[in-house]
Amino acid sequence: MSYKHTIVVKIGTSNLTQPETRKLVLSTINSLVKTLTKLRQLGHNVVLVSSGAVGVGCSRLKVKETPKKISLKQAIAAVGQGRLMHVYDELFTSIDQPIAQILLTRRELMERSCYINARNTFNALFKLGVIPIVNENDTVAIEELKFGDNDTLSASVASLINADWLFILTDVDYLYSADPRLFPDAQPISNVDSVQLAKLQVQANSTGSQWGTGGMLTKLTAAKLATKAGITTVITNGKYPENLIKILDGEDIGTKFGAYLENDNARKRWISYGLLPTGKLYLNEESIIAISQKGKSLLVADVIRVEGNFKSFEAVRLCNEGGEEVARGIVNYSKHEIDKINKNRLDNISQLPTCDGYETIVHKNNLVISKKNIRL
Repeated sequence: MSYKHTIVVKIGTSNLTQPETRKLVLSTINSLVKTLTKLRQLGHNVVLVSSGAVGVGCSRLKVKETPKKISLKQAIAAVGQGRLMHVYDELFTSIDQPIAQILLTRRELMERSCYINARNTFNALFKLGVIPIVNENDTVAIEELKFGDNDTLSASVASLINADWLFILTDVDYLYSADPRLFPDAQPISNVDSVQLAKLQVQANSTGSQWGTGGMLTKLTAAKLATKAGITTVITNGKYPENLIKILDGEDIGTKFGAYLENDNARKRWISYGLLPTGKLYLNEESIIAISQKGKSLLVADVIRVEGNFKSFEAVRLCNEGGEEVARGIVNYSKHEIDKINKNRLDNISQLPTCDGYETIVHKNNLVISKKNIRL
């Protein structure tokens, strides 16, 4: 393990808290702290994405179940986040490892300048020898801009900092062909390459634990996001954080998802994973071939239908006629402006103030193909 990696570790509520009392499992947290510090001492850049704030807040306030009302849940998360960070700070300080707290919402990653600033902050902390601890900023996040679960957040952070590894720690040893608690004959899956992941069909539970928000489906989604960004991803049991070092040394523990060898540059990763699409553009077969196989920009005449109420320079999904996403991109025109353009009279574009008369709706530099093998 001589090569120095950038590593993101996500640990779930089911590992951090006891299911009945929601109290923190200090033995697991202490083992995690020691492992992450050891990785840092070996020269790796380490980020921890930690769940547990809502569960800990419920325990502190003696709330019997996670509230559904968003404002109450955010208030409880604020209480729990303070307690959680206090525990982390005490344990990391006891072994002389500095940490930092970073709270994010999608808003910080959607604006390009904020995205770059966030990445620069992580890099500065790495140079200082600090382990950043990340959580979603539940206190201020609005529903439309929430990550929704820390599995997705961890994949977004891993893409942001161009990580080499993403470890998703959960309450099972492997990804199984079905939920082993419900299907005793479920089979463990050790290795999944990028082609297998795209086709993978498992009976995955869509809900998490009583106090968590992510089930196995969110972990698979996170693995797909991360591997497409060139990040090797592992799902493994969070009861044994020390296994992270063994996995980096080559041992097969948990389910390993191989990274795509051809990953996008930083700007295209931002478009893919930082932005939240606000509309859809439907394309014909010829247009899809032009953008996916010939590397062309998307022109006004290529769009056969438009959905959503997006503004210029926002992200949209590019779909085939059946509605399947084939790419994402940043549009030069708003929905209102596109509606004004007559496909047979491109001279109308010159009357629009936004883009100086360009007939390009999405420039190729602002376009990311979502699927390599597209069904037309």
